[in-house]
Amino acid sequence: MRRHGPRLLLAMWALLVCAAASPRAVLYEKQSPYTFIAVTEDAEGLRYLQFDQTGALQSVVRPGHPLELELPYTQVSMVGLAFVPAPKRILVVGLGGGAMPMFLRAVVPGARIDVVDIDPDVVDVAKRYFGFREDDHLRAHVADGRRFVEAAGPPYDLIFLDAYGPDSIPQHLATVEFLTSVRARLAKGGAVVGNLWEDPPNARFDAMVRTWQVGFTRLYTFDVRGSANRILVGVQRAEKQSRAALESRAETLERAKSIPFDLSALVAAGYADATEREPRGEVLKDAAPVPAQAP
Repeated sequence: MRRHGPRLLLAMWALLVCAAASPRAVLYEKQSPYTFIAVTEDAEGLRYLQFDQTGALQSVVRPGHPLELELPYTQVSMVGLAFVPAPKRILVVGLGGGAMPMFLRAVVPGARIDVVDIDPDVVDVAKRYFGFREDDHLRAHVADGRRFVEAAGPPYDLIFLDAYGPDSIPQHLATVEFLTSVRARLAKGGAVVGNLWEDPPNARFDAMVRTWQVGFTRLYTFDVRGSANRILVGVQRAEKQSRAALESRAETLERAKSIPFDLSALVAAGYADATEREPRGEVLKDAAPVPAQAP
C-alpha cells in the first residue's frame, strides 16, 4: 500500500473517473508528504480509500463492522491465521483504512497488534473516517516500516506486509536484506504474509517472488480470484503445510469466530507451494542506504 509522490492533478482526475462510474460522495482529499489521499462513501455507507492515479482501492470499510473485509485480497490475507491459529503478537506494515488490523483485533482479541505506517495523515484518516481505534492491545506507530522492523523489539507470530502498491514498490521494503530483518523478528513457528500485485501492473512481481524464495525456508502463494493481487506466505518451518491442513484450520476458525466469508474455500482455491518454483526474476538487494524518513 505504499505511496510515493504521484501528481495531485492526475490523482484527482482518476478519482473523478472512478466516481463517474460509481457515484460516491467525497469526504476527504489531501496531498500528504507521501501521496494524494482521497476518502469517498457510497449510498450504502461503505467508505473507500484511494492513494494515487492508478484508481486502485487501498481500503473498503463499513465502519463498525470489523469482520466484514470487503476487498478480496484482505480476505485471502487471513490465510495467515491458518498458519498461526493463535498468535500472541502481530505486526502489520501499512495501515490504509485499518481494515486488516481491525479484523485481527476482533478475531484474535488476546493478541497484541502493532501497526506501522510512514504517513501520519493516513493514520489520522483511518481514525477519522474508517473507525480505526487504538487501545491497550492495538497500537499505531508513525514510522518507516523498515526502521521499525530493524529496531529492537519483541518477536511477532504473524507479520503482514501490506505496503506495496500496484506499481509503486518501496525498494527498501522489497529486498532480501529487508526480508532478513523481517525474519529476525519472527517468533518460532511464525509466518510473514505479503500482498503483492502481479505483472501487470507490477513489473517487479517475479523478482519479488524470487526474493521471497531466497528469504524464507518455504514459500506459499495464494491467488485472489478476480484480482491482480497475490498473497505470499513465508515461513521458516521446513515441513510442508498441505492444502488440506490449511483448509481445515481455516474452517475451524470460521466456525469459532463466525467469520462472514468462506476463508477455507479461498485457501483451498488459491493455494500453491512456491518453494521450488522455477526462478523467474533477480533477487532484489539493497543498492543504497535506507532513505531517511520525511518529516
